[in-house]
Amino acid sequence: MTNGPLSFHWFLPTQGDGRGLIETGGTGPTGVAGGLRDPSLSYLGRIATAAEDLGFEAALTPTGGWCDDAWVVTAMLSQLSERLKFLIAFRPGLISPTLAAQMAATFQWHSGGRLLLNVVTGGDSGEQRALGDFLAKDDRYRRTGEFLEVVRRLWGGEKVDFDGAHLRIEGAQIHRLPDPAPGIYFGGSSPIAGEIAASQADVYLTWGEPPQAVAEKVEWVAGLAAERGRELRFGVRLHVISRDHAADAWAEAERLLATVDEETIAKVQARLRESESVGQRRMLDLHGGSAARLEVAPNLWAGVGLGRGGAGTALVGSHEEVADRIEEYAAAGIQEFVLSGYPHLEELYWFGEGVLPLLRERGLCSEPPTALESGREGTAVPFAVGAR
Repeated sequence: MTNGPLSFHWFLPTQGDGRGLIETGGTGPTGVAGGLRDPSLSYLGRIATAAEDLGFEAALTPTGGWCDDAWVVTAMLSQLSERLKFLIAFRPGLISPTLAAQMAATFQWHSGGRLLLNVVTGGDSGEQRALGDFLAKDDRYRRTGEFLEVVRRLWGGEKVDFDGAHLRIEGAQIHRLPDPAPGIYFGGSSPIAGEIAASQADVYLTWGEPPQAVAEKVEWVAGLAAERGRELRFGVRLHVISRDHAADAWAEAERLLATVDEETIAKVQARLRESESVGQRRMLDLHGGSAARLEVAPNLWAGVGLGRGGAGTALVGSHEEVADRIEEYAAAGIQEFVLSGYPHLEELYWFGEGVLPLLRERGLCSEPPTALESGREGTAVPFAVGAR
């Protein structure tokens, strides 16, 4: 596996943001902070520019009927930011691979090479059918493999003819090649997902299971990639609640869970149990639908997964403890961390100001660019040092 400094990415909440685990748009009682924050370009832009100032490399933008379109939003945000890359989640079965290759090349050209792609095959047949996709799960993964093969060949400058089980392309070519070719991030815990990742991905992403389970997945996919003469990087998707003192972080975790009532939790769990995703089932197995034991490994809290699908765990603790757990994941083979928290702007600062400096002291990640290196004027206020 490739060594080197760890990379950190944040999350753009294009579905909206807030102080609760689930935001419905309602407002709380007067005098209590809360309520839905609309995913305006102004708000998302603040998150994006804060992330790049704190030294994050990229921001993941989700895909689905519950959020805004990732391509459109990030294209706009790329003009509000300078260095931050955009890890766009997209579903390969919904558009032509030729069009996707062209879109990616266009984005790279206009953003100065700041595109990364998170390929989402889809683990919920009901959601896929709503999008016009009626393939069974394993066939969706096989189609993803064909799709990525075509895209990579087009990015390499080929004129492509392809006749596969799911895709047929004749005389495809794109007029502008991406420079560099976007990195491809890919996740999945089923056997067929491992095969596609090993063949086509640059970075294999897993949700935040305990470090030993993550190490086993890394070993599995790394072995499949080695059989194909390839080497991948590995990443983990986690939430974070990091504070100056551990007790404050755990109090925030409890407050966050208290924002979701038991009836809602029951409904969410029933819906998630219908998912075909192996990764989602592994998330559900961590807590079993109960809040009785949510610390499933030191500082790894499964409470997020009671109220929402997808990545269901958070690192909770003092900045020092969270940094220690990140080191454990790094020892398990993880090199990239895709993080988020509620609200995303505030948690970004807690982690960026509290944890990242500790990791830099340990030599695990690089310093963020200075104001001069970034092309921005400094913002220091000299008189404040000696103010009386």
